[in-house]
Amino acid sequence: MSGRYARPLLIAFLVACAVDLAGVLTGPEWLHLGAKPLLMPLLAGYASARRGQRMLIAALLCGWAGDVFLLADSDPAFLVGMAGFAAGHVCYLVLFGRARGALLPALVYAVVLVVFVVLIWDGLPGVLRIPMAGYSLLLTAMAYRSGVLGRYAATGGALFLLSDALIATGIADWPQLPAPGFWVMLTYVAAQLLLTLGALGPVREEPGPGAYRERSISI
Repeated sequence: MSGRYARPLLIAFLVACAVDLAGVLTGPEWLHLGAKPLLMPLLAGYASARRGQRMLIAALLCGWAGDVFLLADSDPAFLVGMAGFAAGHVCYLVLFGRARGALLPALVYAVVLVVFVVLIWDGLPGVLRIPMAGYSLLLTAMAYRSGVLGRYAATGGALFLLSDALIATGIADWPQLPAPGFWVMLTYVAAQLLLTLGALGPVREEPGPGAYRERSISI
C-alpha cells in the first residue's frame, strides 16, 4: 500500500475512535457497534502504508477479531474474542524479538500479575478462571517485552494491560469507575496506537538515489 495513504488512514482511525468513544459514553449503541469493527482494520491499513512488519499487522488484525467477538454478549464469544487477543499478543512477542528487557520492570510486572490474579480469582466464573489466568500471563509478558521498542510501545503495553484489567474487574463485579466501557475503550485504542507507533519507529524518506534521512514520527 502506498505511503500516501498513511495519513488519511490514521485520520480515519482517529475519527472512528472518537465516534466509538462517543457511542460508548453517550449512546446510541449503534455508534459503538458500527465504529468498533473499523478500528483495527484502519490502524492495520496505516501500519501497512507505513510498511510495518507482518507481525504488527497480524497483531492488529487479531485484535480486530477479538473486538468483533467481544461485541456479542455470551461466554463462548468472550472466550473466542480472548483467544483472538491472545493470538495478537503472540504476534507482538514475535515482533519484539529476543532483545533483553530491563530486570526491574520484569519484577514489577510479575508482582502485578500474581497479586491481580490472586485478588480477582474468587470473583471470576469458574469456566473463565483458567483461561483468564493464562491470558493474563501472556498479556503481561507482552506488556513487559514491549519496552524493547521504546517508550511509545512500553506505554502501549502498559495501557493494554490496564484496559484488560478493567474488563476483568467488571466480570468479577468489583466497584467500577463511572462509564467503565469508555475507559476500557480509551485505554485499548491508545494502547494499540502506541504499540503501532513504537513498532513502526521513525519515518524514513528517500530524498535521492542511495541516500536516506530520518524525521520524527508524524501522526
